[in-house]
Amino acid sequence: MEETLASLRRPKRGRPPRPREEYHAAAGDFEDEEGAEGLAARPQPKRKRAASAAWAASLEDPSLIDIIKHDTRLISHAVKRLVEDYESKPKSVMFQILAMLFEACGARHEFYEDYLAESDVDVVVLSLIDLAKKGKVDDYYSSKQKDLKNFKDNLVSFWDTLVHECQNGPLFDDLLFQKIKDYVVALSCTPTRVYRQVASLIGLQLVTSLISVAKTLSGQRETTQRQLNAEKKKQSDGPIVESLNKRLDHTHKNITYLEELMRKIFSGLFMHRYRDVDPEIRMSCIKSLGIWVVSYPSLFLQDIYLKYLGWTLNDKNAAVRRTSILALQGLYEVDENIPSLGLFTERFYSRMIQLADDIDISVAVSAIGLIKQLLRHQLLSDDDLGPLYDLLIDEPPLIRRAIGELVYDHLIAQNIKTSQSGARDGNSDSSEVHIGRMLQILREFSNDPVLSSYVIDDIWDDMKAMKDWKCIISMLLDENPLTELTDMDGTNLVRMLRASAKKAVGERIVPATDNRKLYHNKAQKEILESSKHEITTALLKKYPHLLRKYISDKAKISPLIDMMMLMKLELYSLKRQDQNFKAAIDLIADAFFKHGDKDTLRSCTKAITFCCTNCPADLQNYAESKLKNLEDELVSKVKTAIKEVEAGDDEYSLLVNLKRFYELQLAKPVTDDGLFDDMYRIMSHLKDMDNEVKSFILLNMYLQLAWCLNAIDGENPSEASIDELLSKQSSLFEKLYYFLVVLPTYQKEGRSTAILSCRVCVITAEMWCLFKKPKYSSTRLESLGYLPQLDVVQNFWKLCEQQLNISDETEDEDANEEYIEDTNRDAVMIAAAKLVLADTVSKDYLGPEIVSHYVSHGASTTEIIKHLITSLRKNSDNMAALFFEALKRAYERYMAHVHDAENQTLIGKSYSECQELASRLAGSYVGFTRNKNKSQILKIIQDGVSYAFMDLPKQLSFLDAALLPFVSKLPSADIPDILLDVQRRTQDTDTNEDPSAWRPYFTFVEHLRDKHAKNEVLQEEKEEKPVKRRGRPRKVRDVPARNLFDGHKSSDEESVSDSDQQGGVEDDDDDADQPLINTFRSSASKLRSLKVSQQGTSGEKGPSRASGSNS
Repeated sequence: MEETLASLRRPKRGRPPRPREEYHAAAGDFEDEEGAEGLAARPQPKRKRAASAAWAASLEDPSLIDIIKHDTRLISHAVKRLVEDYESKPKSVMFQILAMLFEACGARHEFYEDYLAESDVDVVVLSLIDLAKKGKVDDYYSSKQKDLKNFKDNLVSFWDTLVHECQNGPLFDDLLFQKIKDYVVALSCTPTRVYRQVASLIGLQLVTSLISVAKTLSGQRETTQRQLNAEKKKQSDGPIVESLNKRLDHTHKNITYLEELMRKIFSGLFMHRYRDVDPEIRMSCIKSLGIWVVSYPSLFLQDIYLKYLGWTLNDKNAAVRRTSILALQGLYEVDENIPSLGLFTERFYSRMIQLADDIDISVAVSAIGLIKQLLRHQLLSDDDLGPLYDLLIDEPPLIRRAIGELVYDHLIAQNIKTSQSGARDGNSDSSEVHIGRMLQILREFSNDPVLSSYVIDDIWDDMKAMKDWKCIISMLLDENPLTELTDMDGTNLVRMLRASAKKAVGERIVPATDNRKLYHNKAQKEILESSKHEITTALLKKYPHLLRKYISDKAKISPLIDMMMLMKLELYSLKRQDQNFKAAIDLIADAFFKHGDKDTLRSCTKAITFCCTNCPADLQNYAESKLKNLEDELVSKVKTAIKEVEAGDDEYSLLVNLKRFYELQLAKPVTDDGLFDDMYRIMSHLKDMDNEVKSFILLNMYLQLAWCLNAIDGENPSEASIDELLSKQSSLFEKLYYFLVVLPTYQKEGRSTAILSCRVCVITAEMWCLFKKPKYSSTRLESLGYLPQLDVVQNFWKLCEQQLNISDETEDEDANEEYIEDTNRDAVMIAAAKLVLADTVSKDYLGPEIVSHYVSHGASTTEIIKHLITSLRKNSDNMAALFFEALKRAYERYMAHVHDAENQTLIGKSYSECQELASRLAGSYVGFTRNKNKSQILKIIQDGVSYAFMDLPKQLSFLDAALLPFVSKLPSADIPDILLDVQRRTQDTDTNEDPSAWRPYFTFVEHLRDKHAKNEVLQEEKEEKPVKRRGRPRKVRDVPARNLFDGHKSSDEESVSDSDQQGGVEDDDDDADQPLINTFRSSASKLRSLKVSQQGTSGEKGPSRASGSNS
């Protein structure tokens, strides 16, 4: 039986501390003795599981511990029998209770009644500790056995019942419960965890039960006092008065006795265990203290007790912090407690506010609820709330919702300072007033629609006024003369209408953190349909008026047009509102030709095509007819604009109509009518056109070509259609290849040139993928297959590199431009990576070129290349050649900078990039992969050594810059061969001729020797990946000191360890791992100064692009 429990269950920490030799009755924090000589040394008991009913029937007189372990129903009867027997056999009853206490702790003791009666408490407890060291302890507290699942509840029930049954006698005999208290406190201070767990549970419950008895006695005391006062009015003396006085004194004496007993348990048990190493014990202490303060404020609602709730707000365990917050919520919920909480609030309110941004989401949400209670009692100022408003755009939805609820209550409904903080829109304020206050908040985000969407999403669930469609429409149409909207408010109100309507019909207005699709059950779908019905009913007659009023306003018209796709269009027919529908379609078509911005054009296109497929037949015919007319008119406008430009007129009309044509072609094919030839002609004749115009001509030519390919019958294509497609293909390739050659040497700089370059790169890559040769081989469309020559691919990559080298500052300046997501370096890198991954072009050239830029252009580009490498590795195990060539390209760029004698900063940067690239690529060989691919690592090193010695000593720095990280991945056994090879290459060379040039060689050789001398072997490693935390990004905060109550110091006040004060907050934050939304956080700081007047104010799912690919 020498097998230890530690071998049977998972260890909770590293090496256990040495067992303590002595027992310290008033010790502070004990570490567990669960090593080979501690509790863990006991053998694992094996017990048969039996039903409690069968067990009860088999025993005539079960012991107390068996009753607690197996049958709740017998507890009350057993306690009553103990109390009855106590008068005649006090020693026997006390022995039974104490024996049960020890057995509940799991100790397999052999104590006798006389031994316990004669022995000191410390001696007995030391004996129990010895039992734990010998392994003679059963852990019922943490047991997973089915028949012990109610052990904790039964144990608590037993002690609570015992206290209440003894309240008329043994409780006040100054013997039984004093002895119990001594043993409970002593056991709670032992190093054995299970003893501390059980003793803490019992001690905390004793105080809770004593409070219940004290409250009963307090009620009796008040009743007696009233009776005494009434009797004294009749006669000052007499037997009744004397009897009442005696009863009053006796009751008061009992209450005082109970309070003193509670204080002793608090000082002996709580003050040590609230900082126990076991977080469950700490949590139980704080939870119990919260109950005590609320249920018995006359004793516990004092700063000497409250300070423990404040201190544990800094606990390193999130569950303990949350328990402390919940306990405080219970305190602040009672209005009568507020006056006594003044000093406590003043000391700890800043920590409460900090916890709203806790790393643990559940703690943060609970803290926000606590802050709401502080606001309700006017214990916080508006200035204190500044940091909280940043959380409106925090990543976790639960945090944002909680802050949104607080903002709604405090700033919009402004009912948080009333006695009922939970009211929702039930006050006298109208929807207009609430919307006006919401608009004041949105003013802070007017320049950023994304942040506005986050704020609306946060508050939407609480603010019913956002679902008052008629009120919003009325405000937009200025139907209420008392309400005037500024232009900014009008824009925000239109955005709010669209966002609220999307939420009401079940769409997301902010990205989901888990990227899961929304699924709704039958009841939810019915609610969403009802909401859509309400929105449509409110807009049926007013929608044309809204469109007509704002048709010229670029900021407002796009969200209004989007409303068409959120409506239940069949209601137009059912309610005979056909004319309003037709008027709306006409106005949307007018808006299409009135505006030239991307958002409006895309909204118009989507709205009309939506009506063509989701309307009743009669209305659908009208929408289709309108779309056809729009298409014909647009083609005519483009052709006319081309002729005007050829005649020497301004290019603006052509640019705007090309944008419209592009957006329309993204949604549907458009009849050619010779337009492709017209665009090719103007590109050939007018080479001095604006680069943006050229970009949209190329885009439209590509989309026409893609739709044309999509229309061909792959099974039985006509010769004419193939010839037409080949002609268009040749024409577009001609123009693209012209720009591939010209743009790298283009002298004119500016954003328009960068846009054209990006468009050329992306369209060229799309064309190569669209007409990928293997896709059409052995088909009737084989003549369409295309494979670019190497010199063309090289020109393509040269232009791509030019775009990759655009500075971050330039990209940031253009971040708000239209189509920026299609014309930045990420789009270029994705296009190039797509060619390699799809085997459209040879990997031998383009693959290494792309990988050589792995670490050169920021986090987003690095992530794209990382995914490319991961995908290539799935298809090919041998990546050595690609990695080596990538290292060579990066090193050649460094050598080019050195040769050109450019500034040292650029040379140093390129060298560092080469080193980091090598480190990243070598880092992909870890663990099992490193063992499996050792031959690849050797191949890279061997080829690298050969390359470094090709032109001595010019390229020797390649050893240091590119090969050292790969050497570290090899076992020592492979090092001698490499060392021998390197030294052999220098046998006939004078290495002292140019010491600086040969320094990398000596560094490399020294590294090899050190590696061999250490005799390292391959070890399993974990691949370094950015860790996805379940919680929130960690933040470092300044935490106030523990010793806060200067005027209430006492001998029992002790300081907390640094780890507890820090609350588990670590400073290992990595900004690169933070979500994209966190980049917007600075904008939310505007809300810090937000002051909403206390009076009422007057106041897409992306389009699918037609690729034309039939793969």
